[in-house]
Amino acid sequence: MITVRLLTAALLLSFCLSLGFNGPATQAAAAEVNVYSARKEVLIKPLLDAFTAETGIAVNLVSGKADALLQRLEREAANSPADFLLTTDAGRLAKAKQEGLLQAVRSALLDAAVPTQYRDPEGAWYGLSIRARPIIYAVDRVKPAELSTYQALTGPAWKDRVCVRSSSNIYNQSMLAAFIHHHGAAAAEDWAKGLVANFARKPQGGDTDQIRAVAAGECDVALANTYYLARLTVSQKPADREVAAKVAIFWPDQDGFGVHVNIGGAGVTRAAGNVAEAVALLEYLAGPQAQRNYAEVVHEYPVRADVAWSDVVSAWGRFKADDLNLAVLGENNAEAVRIADRAGWR
Repeated sequence: MITVRLLTAALLLSFCLSLGFNGPATQAAAAEVNVYSARKEVLIKPLLDAFTAETGIAVNLVSGKADALLQRLEREAANSPADFLLTTDAGRLAKAKQEGLLQAVRSALLDAAVPTQYRDPEGAWYGLSIRARPIIYAVDRVKPAELSTYQALTGPAWKDRVCVRSSSNIYNQSMLAAFIHHHGAAAAEDWAKGLVANFARKPQGGDTDQIRAVAAGECDVALANTYYLARLTVSQKPADREVAAKVAIFWPDQDGFGVHVNIGGAGVTRAAGNVAEAVALLEYLAGPQAQRNYAEVVHEYPVRADVAWSDVVSAWGRFKADDLNLAVLGENNAEAVRIADRAGWR
């Protein structure tokens, strides 16, 4: 069906040109893809520009907050101009699939580049970068030997010492969803209650704020995605680098399920009118050039095993990552939200 559509467009373009007509029909045949993106434009725009330069496919970019873009897709439904959804967290991508906002696509290139656990089993979405969520600790107040697992953070030794952002954030919902998968709902609720009991302060701000709080002595440990620390580490601001120097990463659960990881990823929308172009963009973002950008510029972990990590990330060392299929995070999201609410994790 895709081939027929593109062939028809090509024939129409050829016919119009043979008549010397360069008006609207010619423009309509031009290859393009409409992207709804929750990634920061300064990070994703260079990749999209490189894609256009390589393929000739124009990219029309609409940037916005992740949840707002999902709501927009729901409102627009079949009338949405979007061909491509680029967002963060497998939980959001799974929700988009559940709401019928994405369509399954198959590509040998994508199947080869993206490990099974980082893509939807039916091809509705694919991970494009990996983000790890370990424990960040104060180097002057915590010894690595005191740390072990996520569950251990609920112990009495960590009373009034833990910082983490609100459970309304999808990152924490997905972390709790993974916990449900591995340990069951009852154990997940016990963990959430224990964590809340050890909060040093009411959850506030984003992951960078949790890292800053550890550095400032407001708490001794925090849960945060690693790329936030990387940004502080390479910042041009001395104050940011000072914050980074006061904390370090501990990789928990190395004798168990491993460090909780998630993805930034994308999928082709159900309403897409430019499916072939959207698949081409998806393949490009999973390709070596784009993956190097995710590694070197964004400081996330590339999904491709043949692309090196950035120097900053490599300095933190290798670790065992949880290998569950991230589709589970969407399946358990509703239960995770209910558990966090009952636990008082606001």
